[in-house]
Amino acid sequence: MDATLEVLTVGGSRRRNRKWPAEVKARIVAETLRPGASVAAVARTHGIQANHVSSWRTMARQGKLVLPAPDDEVEFATMLVAPPALEKAAPASGPAEIIMGAVTIRLEAGASAERIAAIVRALAAPA
Repeated sequence: MDATLEVLTVGGSRRRNRKWPAEVKARIVAETLRPGASVAAVARTHGIQANHVSSWRTMARQGKLVLPAPDDEVEFATMLVAPPALEKAAPASGPAEIIMGAVTIRLEAGASAERIAAIVRALAAPA
């Protein structure tokens, strides 16, 4: 008696590995670079594991995956950095006074901030 053995698979538990074209990978990685986007959310949108998208991002950083040009134009503005302008001290209307307890020290008009600070430090020093 001749018997034929036939194996049928239904549904199967074997996973199918998808091949993603480089253009699709690049477009998905570009979506993760938008402000407010997360790798997990973008991966979920495309039905992919987040670790796949993360590895594609690594490929892009290494130059193995070329990302598409951004949809919006990037604009640059020139910024000049200059040292702060020196402010001229306002002329004093009268002599400066330092009052500490019962002691009053009157300084000449236009005394510099360094001179005033030195006097205050001397007054605050322990005797």
